[in-house]
Amino acid sequence: MKKYIFYIFTGLGLSTIGCTDLVVDEKDSVVQSTGSGFTPGDPAALLASAYKDLGAYTDQNNIYALGEHTAAEMFPPTRGVDWGDNGVWRTLDAHTWDATHSAVRDTWNQLNQRVYKATEIIASNPSAAQAAEAKFLRAFNMFHVMDFWGQVPFREVTESDEISPRVMTRSEAFDYIVKDLEEALPNLRKIGPAPTNGAASKAAANALLARLYLNKAVYKATEPQGPYTFDKADMTKAAQYADAVTQDGYSLEKNYFDNFSEKATSEIIFVSLEGTPQNRWFMTLHYNQNPSGWNGFTTLADFYDTFDKEDSRIGRPAAGNGKQYSGIGYGFLIGQQVDDSGKDIVDTRSKKPLVFSRDVPLAGAATEKGIRVIKYHPSSTGKYILLRYAEVYLIKAEAMLRGGDTAGALKLINDLRVLRGAKALATLTPDALFDEIGREMYWEGGKRTVEVRFGKYTEGSGVAVKEPHTVLFPIPSTAIVSNPNLTQNNGYN
Repeated sequence: MKKYIFYIFTGLGLSTIGCTDLVVDEKDSVVQSTGSGFTPGDPAALLASAYKDLGAYTDQNNIYALGEHTAAEMFPPTRGVDWGDNGVWRTLDAHTWDATHSAVRDTWNQLNQRVYKATEIIASNPSAAQAAEAKFLRAFNMFHVMDFWGQVPFREVTESDEISPRVMTRSEAFDYIVKDLEEALPNLRKIGPAPTNGAASKAAANALLARLYLNKAVYKATEPQGPYTFDKADMTKAAQYADAVTQDGYSLEKNYFDNFSEKATSEIIFVSLEGTPQNRWFMTLHYNQNPSGWNGFTTLADFYDTFDKEDSRIGRPAAGNGKQYSGIGYGFLIGQQVDDSGKDIVDTRSKKPLVFSRDVPLAGAATEKGIRVIKYHPSSTGKYILLRYAEVYLIKAEAMLRGGDTAGALKLINDLRVLRGAKALATLTPDALFDEIGREMYWEGGKRTVEVRFGKYTEGSGVAVKEPHTVLFPIPSTAIVSNPNLTQNNGYN
């Protein structure tokens, strides 16, 4: 059997791992290695495989869990034995993870594999356009490694696999990612908004650059927990990159929930064409709803209460008009739930009406406890969104506020709020902007990054370990063993 190498930075024995992403069965591939040699592969096939790998972002675990479960808008109650899973969800919520946590380990493996695969594409004699797409994909995956762990292992394909990968500091990784994106931009296609935008584009690169410069103070800080100093020049750059996305034809969607459906017209920058968003409704819906869910994750009443009642982003109740899936509402599902015919649902386990409550405990929760969340509706779901224009719009508003243009930022935020049916704000403070970002971007996977930037990550409901070192995850213990160039992040030794 030929040996296909997709270098795993942890060096874990495969027999000890349950994560299927650690071994990729590349039947259409391509890159072969015999220890230290490298043979260029078919860049088109490699690139197609790299795009398929974006399906990992649609999972409810790993990348998504680290970015969302650790923040204060998602809650993982254990219901009897359901969702116990040896405490992996509870520890994410409470910030009590350690270097052996499965999501920490598996996310590290997934992301670093994808960075290496993109490097293989770049070394496989691609066209200028193919190289640009590979550099974007490398930057997109490396961004998450840098953001989650603050250091990035890196290996060139020409280096022997007997040599431990070098490790970039967070600051070095930031510069490397920016360089990749800036080099990619001239050869990326200009693509306007479309619900099936599954290829790297100028807009996608500019959106990621805007995110990078908005967070530059975090990534360049002497200490990962701050303090963070937001330089006005960086805020200007973030706004400029945001403007470049706008200039490619992107604008806010008039109907908020159209973003997450096949009807999306103006906001979708980059999606995963591999996989579907179905995990987003399965992970929250009750067993007795249609479709039948896994009765898992909820939001918190404190977060729900930040919305105006008139705000369209809070959602709308189920129609229950006889059409398939019409028993499922949009946004936040609270109170009595109905089936597709509009009839009240009875929980077959408790024999009581299925009424989703505001209160929900972390352990020992009854099956009906907790407010559920639906953004991708099973009746009309679109592709899973990785970059959306509203984030870019909010990046510009925040960059303006941090750069001193409070009036300009307030106007942008009020234009957004009015479009969403909410009342205009009289003033705009950092706390008010933080709340607005939450209302627009909830459950889309990036709340942890926002909380860290605003200094709120260790303050959320249910956080048991409020120590500042938790703004970074621990390097998996298996990675530390296999690569002596890695050092464990402070607080986890």
